[in-house]
Amino acid sequence: MNLEKKKKLAARTLNVGKERIIFLKSRLEEIKEAITRQDIKDLHKDGAIIIKEEKGRKKKKKRKKKKGIGSIKRKVKKRKREYVVLVRKLRKYIRELKKQGKLTKEDALELRKKIRNREFRDIGHLKEYIKSLK
Repeated sequence: MNLEKKKKLAARTLNVGKERIIFLKSRLEEIKEAITRQDIKDLHKDGAIIIKEEKGRKKKKKRKKKKGIGSIKRKVKKRKREYVVLVRKLRKYIRELKKQGKLTKEDALELRKKIRNREFRDIGHLKEYIKSLK
């Protein structure tokens, strides 16, 4: 007795796969007579049609992603503002020393390059460096 069509109907009606549907052998006659979806639902309620549990494995938990170095957003405006203020201060100081004749043109140029490369933290640091030059 081939009940493949009944199995297909039951699968569609109960929203499961064909492999998960089991017919009780003692009630095959009732199942064979079932034509409509409602008949299938009633048989399932009565226990003539059984649905197997889903097979499967445990899902892995997703790891939390760490923030990579490239995705860290830093405030550029603040850093730039600090740089501009510092550079202007240091360049003004060098200009004054050059006018007074305490620095040569070459030394002043060299110091400007170092200022641009952010080698000095503040004017005090620059003054120490100039002392060490002499």
